[in-house]
Amino acid sequence: MSRLVVISNRVSIPTGSSKAGGLAVALNALMERQGGLWFGWSGNAGAEAASVTQPHLVQHDNVEYATIDLTPDELELYYNRFSNATLWPLLHSLPEQMHFDRRSLQAYRAVNERFADMLVPMLRPGDTIWIHDYHLLALAAAMRSRNVTAPIGFFLHTPFPSPDMLGSIPEAALFIRDLLAADLLGFQTSNDAENFAASAQRIAGAARMAGGGLQLGNRQIRVGVFPVEIEPGEFAQMAEQAFASPETQRLHRSLDGQCLILGVDRMDPTKGLRHRLSGFRRLLETRPQWHRHATFLQIAAESRQDVGAYQDLREDLEREAGAINSTYSDPDWTPLRLMARGGTREAISGYMREARICLVTPLRDGMNLVAKEYIAAQDPENPGVLVLSKFAGAARQLGAAILVNPVDPDEIADALDSALRMSRPERQDRWNACWEAIRDTSALAWGRSFVSVLGRIGEEGQTAPRPDRDASAYTPRRIGQHADGRAADIRLVSPAPPSRSAG
Repeated sequence: MSRLVVISNRVSIPTGSSKAGGLAVALNALMERQGGLWFGWSGNAGAEAASVTQPHLVQHDNVEYATIDLTPDELELYYNRFSNATLWPLLHSLPEQMHFDRRSLQAYRAVNERFADMLVPMLRPGDTIWIHDYHLLALAAAMRSRNVTAPIGFFLHTPFPSPDMLGSIPEAALFIRDLLAADLLGFQTSNDAENFAASAQRIAGAARMAGGGLQLGNRQIRVGVFPVEIEPGEFAQMAEQAFASPETQRLHRSLDGQCLILGVDRMDPTKGLRHRLSGFRRLLETRPQWHRHATFLQIAAESRQDVGAYQDLREDLEREAGAINSTYSDPDWTPLRLMARGGTREAISGYMREARICLVTPLRDGMNLVAKEYIAAQDPENPGVLVLSKFAGAARQLGAAILVNPVDPDEIADALDSALRMSRPERQDRWNACWEAIRDTSALAWGRSFVSVLGRIGEEGQTAPRPDRDASAYTPRRIGQHADGRAADIRLVSPAPPSRSAG
């Protein structure tokens, strides 16, 4: 078995804490089982980082963790500005929040080059390389320029925008070509994969191939859909145990028989938090019967505190929360509880099991694992209701949730009212449909399916097939299997046959 080399912006070294984010949660199961090397930023910044030529190494079980520090300038320009103030809003199709300057672009590319400089000497013959997320769009090309011939995969955890939206950033074509230095490009949904394929064709001059994938120059690149999953059985068991914990029971007693509406997010402009609070306010305005019968707990863990848009968001949320509570509170009832700090996964799982409603309304999201975790956390005999943005990747699988437009406060209020009034049989029917969609999935199978496809590409080697003469229309084609032999939920972008009316 070849060694798996995972590269991500941040590296999650096991510490016993369970506050790891979505990427770490998705990858930990694979890395613990398969082993290998996990390379990336330590999370630390210091002036001495510029002179360090070797990564810091930590061995934990069968995984070697290799981390490097950033300089203060790199932290500001590469991470805060370009990654989080330019690419993040761009990828989420929020151009009004995007800020661009060439100095931060240069720092972004320089950090990708430094990642390559530090990583390449650690590679071994036979390695399989898997790069993750928008911080490292230029890394595959940087590694190819250093004569790395190993199979390289790239997975984007965020959405991918339309070609017109992508074209709003300078050097968009160069970023597309950088990504096309990989052998396999993975996305959360078929819409994201199609947006990338269209962008590669229109902006970077790639050709769509007969039989699937893209061609740029003499290289063929496969494009696939790999929805990120959780471990639903493990999360369900954790939630059942956490429901009896002192933390959850304190929350339960504080509700005094009221229905709990729960939101769990990072404090991020893409999560639709402003609109969500407006929707809850609209519920209180138009349905006074729910006063003193429902309480909204929004956990919005503060993140990226050095980015101006995030600072503005916290101020807006605190202002709106104060306005809602001052208008609708009673001496013994506070309708909205806003927390700007997170909690352990165990504690959150217990809150999810307690909640009658989970409100997950991002403006746009690659997947959103909170939605899947909420479904897994429910008591099958008396489940709650998921209210989910139709623009979250998870909506493709969890269509039995109440799907809403996250920018429409009235639609959110209507959904909350419907969920609060919903009968137990209907709640069970909706929950069962959502549970069936995720019960046989797992984070481990997700990771193995991507690595399996990438491994087969490495065994096949590079070919240069002819461009299809009319490959402008693409449809998904299922490929691959899970490690246990079940058909993998992977879709490779491949050309649709021409219609009879096309001439």
